[in-house]
Amino acid sequence: MGTTADRFKAAVEAKELDAVEELFTEDVRLYSPVKFTPFEGRPMVLGLFGVLLRTFEDFRYVGELTGSAQTAADPDGHSADSTVLIFRATVNGKEIHGIDLLQFDEAGRIKEFTVMVRPQSAVHALGEAVLAGLVEDGLEPRA
Repeated sequence: MGTTADRFKAAVEAKELDAVEELFTEDVRLYSPVKFTPFEGRPMVLGLFGVLLRTFEDFRYVGELTGSAQTAADPDGHSADSTVLIFRATVNGKEIHGIDLLQFDEAGRIKEFTVMVRPQSAVHALGEAVLAGLVEDGLEPRA
């Protein structure tokens, strides 16, 4: 069956949103490079994933690191089991290099998710594409 990270990678690469859903806690938080505040709660994070799965072209994971790290939601400094997944993708012709930092609760579900991407031009292209997708799906108000 594999680890949560293994199941997550397989679900994302297969674009199986239902399989991703069962890996998140109800109160999952996703920290994105395109928004200052986190996306909070399973419905909002899944909505974002629906947009991302449509937005990324040629998405693939190319590496993995495991360990532990303090979560943003834990001011007391306790660490959570964590996995960093390294990915490559294209958005609107811009190649993106990035990482997904997955942090797990005691049951092994993803409770916090942080995405970091480079270069700046790719962050900008990703931000525009994600915002358009969120507006299209009714998850963000029209500007």
